[in-house]
Amino acid sequence: MKKKLSLLLSVLIVVCTVFTTSLVPVSAANYKNKVKLKSKSALLINLDTGQTVYSVKADEKRYPASTTKIMTYIVVAEHVSDFKRTKVEIKQSVLDVLNGTGSSVAHVFSHVGETMTVLDLLYSMMVPSGNDAAVVLADYIGGGDTQKFVDMMNEKAKELGCKNTHFTNPDGLHDDNHYTTANDLAIMTQYALTLPEFSEITNTATYYVEGESYPLVTTNYMIDPNRGGSYYYQYAQGVKTGTTDEAGHCLVSIGSADGYSYLGVFLMNPIKEPDEYGTMIDAKELFRWALTELELNQVASSNTPICEQKINLAWGKSSVQLVPETNINSIVPKDYEEKNIIIEKKIPESVDAPIKEGDVIGKATVYYEGKGAKGKQELATVNLVSSETVERSGILYVLSVIKSIVFSNWFIVVIAAIILLLIIYIIVSSIIRSRNRKRRRNVRRYRNF
Repeated sequence: MKKKLSLLLSVLIVVCTVFTTSLVPVSAANYKNKVKLKSKSALLINLDTGQTVYSVKADEKRYPASTTKIMTYIVVAEHVSDFKRTKVEIKQSVLDVLNGTGSSVAHVFSHVGETMTVLDLLYSMMVPSGNDAAVVLADYIGGGDTQKFVDMMNEKAKELGCKNTHFTNPDGLHDDNHYTTANDLAIMTQYALTLPEFSEITNTATYYVEGESYPLVTTNYMIDPNRGGSYYYQYAQGVKTGTTDEAGHCLVSIGSADGYSYLGVFLMNPIKEPDEYGTMIDAKELFRWALTELELNQVASSNTPICEQKINLAWGKSSVQLVPETNINSIVPKDYEEKNIIIEKKIPESVDAPIKEGDVIGKATVYYEGKGAKGKQELATVNLVSSETVERSGILYVLSVIKSIVFSNWFIVVIAAIILLLIIYIIVSSIIRSRNRKRRRNVRRYRNF
């Protein structure tokens, strides 16, 4: 019961994160730790803030193996409204595509000629990682066309913002053109956590399909207290394992304790010993580090001025204080000091009144630098807003308009043209007067004769 409540809380956290983090864009930090990573790619994200706290080659393309089934689940969940009442016919022809592949199965073949609920098929796919359940679901949602289902997977990946992902099947069997990254897999998982039953299904260690007397057993030892052995981790929740010779061991998992939840993605742990799961070792050590060494702190307050902004056209006031548009809360090392927080601002040289309290004037980027960080780590970017309302002076505005007119290019051109015309006028007038004087002198001479 406690685990279910914890899972529900995690889902709520993820949903809240979608709305709250949009106010303050969160960036990826990469804090130091002493974990000797076995996986080639790894990513650790705090689900409370959406902030990445650890990353190793998270954008490098990797084979995902059965972690592919997270996307398979997403597509199924978006096309089936009632998991318990929707039943799928189990066809031998669909299962035959797995012959000779050495696939992990969930004994769906024992139901050939019968029907299974989508719920039982989802458990069969996610708990023991049954490829048989995956292809049956793909065939059903694709209307008998598995390729159509795979196209849906790729379309959904693009829709979610996955930039380096391409699927060729619904189960994760190796294909050179079937790949993803730790970052993309994290995007998929965070979305999947908002879907019905996903958290509960992926955190199940043992499940009985309707009509069967033998249980489905999870491949994720981190959540199995009976079979997990040294891999079991009481704070772990879900999500999915995956293994092929080419992909190595893969794992997506969540670690939750003391009000904090972290999503971990671990890809390409080479298979050296068949019974050694380096991804689970990585996950345990990184979760333990994050849950004990990091914490959420307010690194910038909307009540604390960041800088002063020069202001024009305000009588008796030359500047206004700028504050963050909202509080900035970030995951940082527990022993951090104020000097570790660096705020770099980007504001104009000056602004004109009137300005209202809360008007966006510029932006500030917050960094962490110091102990426990690999160089300067960007935490967040926030708008800088005016801390007060400043009215415009009518007199200063009029003078400003006059000044702008006087010093404007077109005004200078007009004045120059007028001066030029005057000069031309003076020259022409001078010539005409000179000619007139000469003509009068000639007339006088003629009269004298």
